[in-house]
Amino acid sequence: MTTLYVDADACPVKAEAERVATRHRLALKMVSNGGLRPSANPLVEMVFVPDGPDEADKWIAERVGKGDVVITGDIPLAAKCIEAGARALKHNGEVFTPANIGTILATRDLMADLRAADPFRQGGGRPFSKADRSRLLDALEREVRAALKEQ
Repeated sequence: MTTLYVDADACPVKAEAERVATRHRLALKMVSNGGLRPSANPLVEMVFVPDGPDEADKWIAERVGKGDVVITGDIPLAAKCIEAGARALKHNGEVFTPANIGTILATRDLMADLRAADPFRQGGGRPFSKADRSRLLDALEREVRAALKEQ
């Protein structure tokens, strides 16, 4: 059975994930180290992991499998999910695939090296927008439908 996992720490699209899970009657696991408001939706399970780096990522990676869908901004977690046969996408709707995950991982590593080499380098990502939210909803709907077909 398809499960939707959300790497919920600092995730801006929790409500959208819940809406799609409800529409398709999917189990939704919101994984976080705390600070999330519980949902009254019976399809939503709030999973609280211990504090520590990557604890939510580890929890998801240990359980995800073929036919599942994961929303995460963590590229190494996305790579593990894809390796396990799941589908993964970023909060802005960018879909991770077996064809693009290697390049995305390499770019992430390169950017980390560049930031480490120049501690005064300014900048960061652009702010999350309404267009990002819309792209996420479209992409999540497509990925969930594709995952359900695999079942």
